[in-house]
Amino acid sequence: MTEHTFDIVILGGGSGGYAAALRAAELGKSVALIEKDKVGGTCLHRGCIPTKALLHSAEIAENVRDAAKYGVGASFEGIDAAGVRSYREGIVAKKYKGLEGLIKARGITVVAGSGSLRPDRSVAVGDDVYTGADVILATGSYSRSLPGLDIGGRILTSEQALGLDVVPQKVVILGGGVIGVEFASVWRSFGAEVTIVEALDHLAPNEDIALSKGLERAFRRRGITYSLGVRFSGATQTEDAVTVTLENGTTYEADYLLVAVGRGPATADLGFEEAGVAMERGFVLADPELRTNVAHVWAVGDIVPGLQLAHRGFLQGIAVAERIAGLSPAVIPDAQIPRVTYCSPEVASVGVTEAAAIAEHGTDAIVAYEYNLAGNGKSEIIGTGGLVKVVRLKDGPVLGVHLLGDRVGELITEGQLAVSWEAHPEDIAPLIHAHPTQSEALGEAFLALAGKPLHAM
Repeated sequence: MTEHTFDIVILGGGSGGYAAALRAAELGKSVALIEKDKVGGTCLHRGCIPTKALLHSAEIAENVRDAAKYGVGASFEGIDAAGVRSYREGIVAKKYKGLEGLIKARGITVVAGSGSLRPDRSVAVGDDVYTGADVILATGSYSRSLPGLDIGGRILTSEQALGLDVVPQKVVILGGGVIGVEFASVWRSFGAEVTIVEALDHLAPNEDIALSKGLERAFRRRGITYSLGVRFSGATQTEDAVTVTLENGTTYEADYLLVAVGRGPATADLGFEEAGVAMERGFVLADPELRTNVAHVWAVGDIVPGLQLAHRGFLQGIAVAERIAGLSPAVIPDAQIPRVTYCSPEVASVGVTEAAAIAEHGTDAIVAYEYNLAGNGKSEIIGTGGLVKVVRLKDGPVLGVHLLGDRVGELITEGQLAVSWEAHPEDIAPLIHAHPTQSEALGEAFLALAGKPLHAM
């Protein structure tokens, strides 16, 4: 058995792990980054990046279909599944090569293999042992399924869906959250018949109700059907099809069933519990500064309860590296982290919903305003409907910003600044939003809440 010693040993090379490695190396620490697959993790190779490439291909398909509306002569001849795959894989390969270059330039030691935490706070990888003054757990997440629902054949998770070399004619999607509505959007743009099955009462159920209802209306117009408020009962498959049954007896037959019921923490059989790390339902428990109950063992990313977002992992990885180095970065609560669902139309939000704000402060203490994108020139130009909703404390700061419409994910950073800095709409109203941009829609909402609407009553 060979022993290796570093300042920091990181188990997992996804968003949180590699962000911690890069920042720690910047701060002069020696770092071992242990990854069983490819550095970049789910986000780069099987999640964020490849799915957004798919969504861009879908956007191009819709633009070609609608070209005549914009005075452009074009004809839609279909989806080249092999070409879409080549484009998607090319994007991933470029990003992966760039990340490898960054890691090499920072002098980080990458260890290929499956690591396991030991009771002495070292990490074993095969016959090698890596010991750090500090250890960061960053092992990420996996696609969940439901009891009795086996993945395989015509029953897919998002990972298998990415690997399809055909465009399905008919698909059922189990789950109306982020992954479900994004794949629904892609497949519908590619020409498939799509049905979403969501056990809760709305699509995007974690969002403000105005966004959920707006998304449902937009999906109906696009021909995406959905069943809400009825639970899944079972699925059977043959060589050619899958049949999905709901608890009310409704059945759907499709080429494929996509299981998109969320992601679980990838912590099983990694030695965490044996090393004394406190766990709950598979998640690693950590304090607000991401320390576990074991001294000098930290946890970041999807294994820590809360939002499972790559940029949350980046933030946490950087923060832990800085704390190990003796710095004191601020703790950022999940409510201040922006959330984007990249379907068409996009859903973007930060802060709390109107319902959550009322539950905390009372109805009389909350003021909310909605601005319809029909009044926004740039949104009209690019052909998107949607809305901007801002929630504020009466005579107080902005508590939540909620956006629906194509490309609105690019606007959410301004919302994050408003929420995180506890800005009042009156503080933001004097600031200028360039014309014509979609950002003006957010400016209009702030103007209205400040008592001086311009393009609205």
